[in-house]
Amino acid sequence: MAVSTSPETPIPVGEVSRLIGGWIDRLGAVWVEGQITQLSRRPGAGVVFLTLRDPSYDISLSVTCYRQVFDKVADVISEGARVVVHAKPEWYAPRGQLSLRAAEIRPVGVGELLARLEQLKKSLAAEGLFAAERKKPLPFLPQLIGLVCGRASAAERDVLENARHRWPAVRFAVRNVPVQGVHAVPQVIAAVQELDALPEVDVIIVARGGGSVEDLLPFSDEQLVRAVSAAATPVVSAIGHEPDSPLLDLVADLRASTPTDAAKKVVPDVGEELARVRQLRDRALRAIDGILQREERGLAGALQRPCIQRPQRMVEEREEQVAALAARGRRTLGHLLDRADSELVHTLARVVALSPKATLERGYAVLQKPDGAAVRSPQEVGADEELRARVAEGEFRVRVDGVQGAVTPPA
Repeated sequence: MAVSTSPETPIPVGEVSRLIGGWIDRLGAVWVEGQITQLSRRPGAGVVFLTLRDPSYDISLSVTCYRQVFDKVADVISEGARVVVHAKPEWYAPRGQLSLRAAEIRPVGVGELLARLEQLKKSLAAEGLFAAERKKPLPFLPQLIGLVCGRASAAERDVLENARHRWPAVRFAVRNVPVQGVHAVPQVIAAVQELDALPEVDVIIVARGGGSVEDLLPFSDEQLVRAVSAAATPVVSAIGHEPDSPLLDLVADLRASTPTDAAKKVVPDVGEELARVRQLRDRALRAIDGILQREERGLAGALQRPCIQRPQRMVEEREEQVAALAARGRRTLGHLLDRADSELVHTLARVVALSPKATLERGYAVLQKPDGAAVRSPQEVGADEELRARVAEGEFRVRVDGVQGAVTPPA
C-alpha cells in the first residue's frame, strides 16, 4: 500500500527502511539463476558471501549462505560459474541493503545449459531472427571494418594480419572488450552498437578464439543476439573453431569458421582481384579481336562482290534489260497496230460494199417521197404522184405515170 506523506508530514528514514523490509518479506523464497562474480569464504567464518550477477544485464545482488550450505557445492563451483540459488530476499534495515539468504545452491551443468540454449534457439527462430531473407550482403571492398574482440588476443591478430596481407590498404576500427565472463555480454553489445552507429563502418566482425561451452556462452546470450539482429551494418560472426556454433552464428549476416576465415571472407585478396582483372581484360581483348576479325572478313567479302568492284555494271545490265523490254514493247505494239489496221481495212471494205452508195453506183436508184421516205412497193404511190429519184451522181424528180401490180422478182 502507498504511504501518504507530505513536506509537512514526512516519515523517518527508519520507518521507510522498515516498510521496504516488510514489502520484501512478502516476496518469499525464490529460485534465482546467475553467475558468481565474487566469492568470499573466510577461514573460520560461518557465513559465505557471494555476488550473483545477471550475464545479460549489468545487475548484481549480494548472496549470503551458511558454510554448510556452500560446502555441499564448494568443489564444483567457483567465480564465473553459473548457479541456481534457492534464496529468500532480506532487507538489512540499518544499512538499507538488499541481499539474498541462500538455502540451497545448485551448479548449472553443461547439459542443462545446452538444453536451455536449444530452447532459446527455437524461440528466436520462431520469431524469424535467423531467416535467410534478413541477411544483409557484405560490401565487396569495405573501406572501414569494425572489429570486436579481446584485447591483445590471437583472434585480433589473426583478423588484422590476414586482412592486411590480402589488402594492405584496409582500415580497422577495433573495440577491445571482454569475450568471456560476467562483463562480456554488455560490453560486446555496447561495442557492436557503437560501431553500428558509425556511418563509415561498412561491416562488423565479432571475433573470439576457441574455448569451452561455458566460455562461449556470452555469444549465445539473447540480448546480444537481438542487438546483432537490430544492427543496420552487416555483422560477421567468427567465434571459436569450426565445431563451435553459438547463436551469434545463426543471427549474423555471415558465419566464419575462425577469425582467419572471417578476414578471408570480408577482405578480398588484392592478388586474386588483379589476376581476375587481367583475365577479364584478356577475355575482353579476345572478344573485341574476334569481332574485328569477323567484320574484316565480312568487309573483304563484300568488297569482292562484282557490284562493289564495278558498280556501273548494275546500271549497264539494267540498261540492256530496259532496252530489250522497250524493243519488245515496240514490236508487240507494232504487231497490234498492224493487225488492227488490217482488220479496219477489211471492215471498211465490207462497209463500202454494203453501203447504199455502192449500190447506186452500180446503176440502181432510190425513189423517195416528198417527206424522204423510200418507196418499197408500188402500192405506196399513186398516179401522177411526184417522187424524188436518187442516183449515184445526184437526184431528180419523176412523176408516176401509172401504177401497176407488184413486180415479182425473177426466180
